[in-house]
Amino acid sequence: MFKLDAKIPEGPIQEKWDRYRFQLKLVNPANKRKYSVIVIGTGLAGASASASLAELGYNVQTFCISDSPRRAHSIAAQGGINAAKNYPNDGDSVWRLFYDTVKGGDYRSREANVYRLAQVSNNIIDQCVAQGVPFARDYGGTLANRSFGGAQVSRTFYARGQTGQQLLLGAYQAMMRQVGMGKVQLFTRREMLNLVVIDGRARGVVIRNLVTGELEHYVADAVILASGGYSTVYYLSTNAMNSNCSGIWRAHKKGAGLANPCFTQIHPTCIPMSSDHQSKLTLMSESLRNDGRVWVPKRAGDNRPPAEIPEEERDYYLERIYPSFGNLVPRDVASRNAKLQCDAGKGVGATKRAVYLDFASAIARDGADSIRKKYGNLFEMYERITDEDPYKAPMRIYPAVHYTMGGLWVDYNLMSTIPGLFVLGEANFSDHGANRLGASALMQGLGDGYFVIPYTIGNYLAELPLATVANGRPESKHPAFMAANKEVQEEINRIISVKGKRSVSDLHRELGKIMWEKVGMARNEKGLKEALTEIPRLREEFRRNSKVPGRADDLNPEMEKALRMNDYLDLGELMARDALGRLESCGGHFREESQTAESEAKRDDEKHCNVAVWEHKGEGALPERHVEELKFENVQLSQRSYK
Repeated sequence: MFKLDAKIPEGPIQEKWDRYRFQLKLVNPANKRKYSVIVIGTGLAGASASASLAELGYNVQTFCISDSPRRAHSIAAQGGINAAKNYPNDGDSVWRLFYDTVKGGDYRSREANVYRLAQVSNNIIDQCVAQGVPFARDYGGTLANRSFGGAQVSRTFYARGQTGQQLLLGAYQAMMRQVGMGKVQLFTRREMLNLVVIDGRARGVVIRNLVTGELEHYVADAVILASGGYSTVYYLSTNAMNSNCSGIWRAHKKGAGLANPCFTQIHPTCIPMSSDHQSKLTLMSESLRNDGRVWVPKRAGDNRPPAEIPEEERDYYLERIYPSFGNLVPRDVASRNAKLQCDAGKGVGATKRAVYLDFASAIARDGADSIRKKYGNLFEMYERITDEDPYKAPMRIYPAVHYTMGGLWVDYNLMSTIPGLFVLGEANFSDHGANRLGASALMQGLGDGYFVIPYTIGNYLAELPLATVANGRPESKHPAFMAANKEVQEEINRIISVKGKRSVSDLHRELGKIMWEKVGMARNEKGLKEALTEIPRLREEFRRNSKVPGRADDLNPEMEKALRMNDYLDLGELMARDALGRLESCGGHFREESQTAESEAKRDDEKHCNVAVWEHKGEGALPERHVEELKFENVQLSQRSYK
């Protein structure tokens, strides 16, 4: 039976996590070695969970889609990681980080989970420093901080523009230590294609070996899904093309509720698309908005080079509209305003779908060397891609699909609606509401892996009778595994037998256009209903006319794309359905029918102060929508204002 029980502890929010940890059941050290845990994904959430659980004594099997865990997409994060250390002494605290995160998410996140995240944030920094992560430091040797959108304090720790890479290397080294000790078995070039549920519990996975094409079975006492987000459903996004939705979608089809799938984040500082042949977009770190000023010409259709537009003819619109936060408004606000300026004919560049991010004032104030120390590698990346020098001319930026706040529903233990299936990081929905603040993704991934799951999974495993662990664990030939294997094999056979004329990439690109135009930065009833007609039509085209060359039982990247395309089509349809049912604007979900006279998002707290959780009802059947009502006992519901 599909049941939503958030398991939020009683008591003051400041004490919930500490009290709860004391109440959780423990597994004694001698018994931990009897339990086995599967971890899908080796980004920050997966690698930190693998390292932490193995360090405790559990046997861990970890699966990586790439040839090395170091290629996980966490490595692409640039700007930083939040924590409430208050090193600048500018008024930060755990409570302020909690408040900013709830407000930044437009009051659509669960208070208890967000407070816990803020609470463990300081431990994350200590852990990473101990691992040798080379955070930037100030003149006195203290860890440096910079500002990010949605906050008026400096709480973001960073390693130039390579923070994700450095944090991932720290988690990777911790995990590889456990690989060397034999507590973690690492399987590379593997992709999860099915979840195996026995007697109502997650007990294993069906994996496709991407080198040989072989289907493999793995058994465990619990499964952790840390496979990231699903923004590649849009085809063009800031995510690597290898990032995909299949892990969470296959679990959803087995009974895991999918929460708020329409909550997708549009990042305001991306290099604009230059060609229809691009397979991804390049993110420029939000940290650039610390010193870069966003502007457009005041006059629509002004085609002069930026250097020829005098100061009085420039509109620094974020500073004008939001004087308190200026260029550091949250991502959804900055993105929506960039679109409004371009829609008004003030866009710049060849496509007119861009705005300027200008560092001239900062360079004049602090000098080019100071800017180079902060952002040098980001400036170099921009110049390599655009052949324009951002020290001499403003960057051109435009919003693009980035992070997904929706994901599998989890309770306070990070367990899904399937007992034994835990979901960490971007793959779950729990912490960011309708909009993620910059530098909070890395915080959540490491918080879940290092400081939450070691406690909560232990409580689950302690409730399993030891007999079912030591002697009763199902074999990989169990009927449930064979049935799950058959499902995948039949899907592969169906795909390889089509022999149509259209490549999977071509079909995926078409889906991406539907999603961007109808379920993108701004949504309306007409467009969403059109998407719900066009996506099923494209699904039929995919099943009738797709072309996958090569063999199924071999190295075949086109087969990988086709298997994922099946899931993108189904997920895209659910995203449109979820957006259609949420008749309000909040965060990254902007319904054109629900906005204020000033074009700001207009929530409907009476009808939609909830989490929409979708239950899969079978192939061809309409999904069922369930609701978890959100209660705000510590942060007062109010219309967001950054003015």
